[in-house]
Amino acid sequence: MKNLIKNFLLFLGIFLIIAAVFSAFAGNSGDVKTVGIETLINRVNQEEVTELVVSGNKITATLKDGKKEIISKEPSESLSTLFSNLGVDKNKLTNVKISVKDASGWDYFLINILPFLLPFLLVGGFIFFMMRGVQGSNSRAMSFGQSTAKDFKPDEKNRATFKDVAGAKEAKEELKEIVEFLRFPKKFHDLGAKIPRGVLLLGAPGTGKTLLARSVAGEAKVPFFHMSGSEFVEMFVGVGASRVRSLFEKAKKNAPCIVFIDEIDAVGRRRGSGLGGSHDEREQTLNQILVEMDGFEATQNIIVIAATNRPDVLDPALLRPGRFDRRVTIDLPDLKDREEILNVHIKNKPMSTGVDLKKIAERTSGFSGAELANILNEAAILAARENKKEIFNEDLFEAIEKVMIGPERKSRVITDKEKKITAYHEAGHALVAHFIPEADPVHKISIISRGSAGGYTLKAPSEDRHMHAKSEFISEIAVLLAGHMVEKEIFSEVTTGATSDLRRATSLARSLVTDYGMSDHLGPRTYGQKEEMIFLGREIHEQRDYSEKVAEKIDEEISGFIRQGEAIAAVIIRDKKKELEAIVAALMEKETLEKTEFESIVGPKPVVA
Repeated sequence: MKNLIKNFLLFLGIFLIIAAVFSAFAGNSGDVKTVGIETLINRVNQEEVTELVVSGNKITATLKDGKKEIISKEPSESLSTLFSNLGVDKNKLTNVKISVKDASGWDYFLINILPFLLPFLLVGGFIFFMMRGVQGSNSRAMSFGQSTAKDFKPDEKNRATFKDVAGAKEAKEELKEIVEFLRFPKKFHDLGAKIPRGVLLLGAPGTGKTLLARSVAGEAKVPFFHMSGSEFVEMFVGVGASRVRSLFEKAKKNAPCIVFIDEIDAVGRRRGSGLGGSHDEREQTLNQILVEMDGFEATQNIIVIAATNRPDVLDPALLRPGRFDRRVTIDLPDLKDREEILNVHIKNKPMSTGVDLKKIAERTSGFSGAELANILNEAAILAARENKKEIFNEDLFEAIEKVMIGPERKSRVITDKEKKITAYHEAGHALVAHFIPEADPVHKISIISRGSAGGYTLKAPSEDRHMHAKSEFISEIAVLLAGHMVEKEIFSEVTTGATSDLRRATSLARSLVTDYGMSDHLGPRTYGQKEEMIFLGREIHEQRDYSEKVAEKIDEEISGFIRQGEAIAAVIIRDKKKELEAIVAALMEKETLEKTEFESIVGPKPVVA
C-alpha cells in the first residue's frame, strides 16, 4: 500500500511538471492575439502591417503600433499563393518585410511528436514502477528466511575490549583463552587441541554478558554477528531453521568470527516440557542450531557465544560437550567491582571534586552494572534539572533512592497524625537495625513519601557477603517487624503501613524452613520442588513433596521464627525508648536523617563479638 501511494504521488509530480512546461511554452506569446486570414488580408490592404514571419503553418504579423498577431494557414500553401488567391494588391506588400523561419527540432518535437509520445511514456513508466514493486515484494518474500543478524566489523575506534568491562575478572580470564584460539589457532591445532564450539554466558540481567561477548570479538579483532533468540522464530513454519542456516553460512564465509545469540532460552528451552504441549517451530529452530554446531570443522575458527539468565530451562542437548563446551558465570559485582564500574561510566560526565564513588558503591549492594549506569544517568538528569554544571554527591544519593524506591512524592499531603506514625515506624526500623550487631548499618532515615512507601530506612552492608548465617536472618526478621512493634507499643494499635514488612518477614522465615534447612525441629532438608510450568498464562511455582502433617509443622516453624524476631525487636524498643523518642523528634523536625546525624543520637553501632 505504501509503495502504491508513493508511485501515485511520483506520477502526479511528473504530470504537474510536464503541465508546467507546456504552460511555459504556451505563455511565451505574451499579448500575441490569434486572428483569422481575412483579418490579415484587410490589415495588409490597409497598410497596417510592417512585418510578416512565416514558420510552418503559422504567420506572425507585426503591426505598426508594435502589436503582434498570429494567423494559421494550411501547411502546404505558401504565403505568396495565399495572397494571390485572396486578391491582395502586390503594391501593398512592397513596404512589408516578409521572412520565412524554419521550425526548430525542439518546437517540432513539442508540437507534433510529444502529444502522441507522452501517453505512451506515462503508461510505460507506470507499468515499470509497478513491476519493480512486485519484484521487490518477491525478493523480500524470498529473503524472509535469511538471517537478520547484526554484523559488527572490527573497528579500531568503536570496538569494545576487556578494558571497557569493569569487574568480572574470572569471566575475563576464561574468555581470554577464546581470544587466543581466534588469534593464534595454529599453536592449539599443533597440540591437537580443538577450538571450543560454544561458550554459554550465565548471569543476572544487566551484568554485562553482551558487552563481554563484544569485547571478545574486539580483543580478537574478528567480525561479530549478533542475533537475539526471539529473532529466529516467526509465525511461519520453517523460518527459524532457515534463519539459523543462513546465519551459520554467513559466519563460515567470514571465519574466524563470533556468533552471539542473546537470550538463547527463547529458542533453547527444554523440549517436550510444559502443560500446553510442544512448540514445533521453536523446537525445529533449536534442532537446527544443534545440527549446525555439530557440523563445525575444527579449523573453521567459529565460536558461538550465547547468553541467558535462565540456564535451568535450557535443553540438555545444548549443554552437552561438543556444543556449549564452556559455561562462564558472571556474578553481580562486589564492592570493589562496583567502584570500578562507576569509574568507567563517569568518563563523559563532569563530576564534582567532592564525589566519593566508594560511598556510592557501598550504598548499591546487589546492583548490576546496568543499574549502576542507570544511577549515574539519573544523577546527571537531576543535576541538569537544577541547572548545575557538575554532578554532586547529593545528586548521586538522590538517584540511588529514586532507582531503589521511586521518586519523591512531594505533592502527597499527609496529616500530622500519619506523619507521626510514619516517624515512629521508621525510627523503630532504624533503632533495631542499629542495636543488633548482625544487622546492616543504617545509612539514611526519611519520612518523605517515595513511590508506594510512606517513609523508608536505607540500610547497606559494610562488606559484601556471599554466605549468611541463621542469626543474620533472625536479625533481619527482627528489623522488618520493628515498625509493627513500635506502632503496637506507642499507639496500642497497628496500621496498614507494615503490610510490606510483614510479607517480607514471612517470606524470609519460610525460606529459612523450606530452602535453607535451618529449622531445629524439621532438620536439614528442603521442602517443595520449584519448577516453572506455564499454562494459560498461569505459573505453578511449587510442587509439594511433603505431607499435610509436615505442612502443619512448617507453618509452626515459620511462626516460631516470626515470634523470635518479634521478641528481639520488642526488647530493644523497650530498652532504648529514650533514643527512639530522640530519633522521632529529629525526624519530625528535619524529615530526613543521614548516617552521621543518626549515629550522633544513638551512638556508634555495636560490633559483632
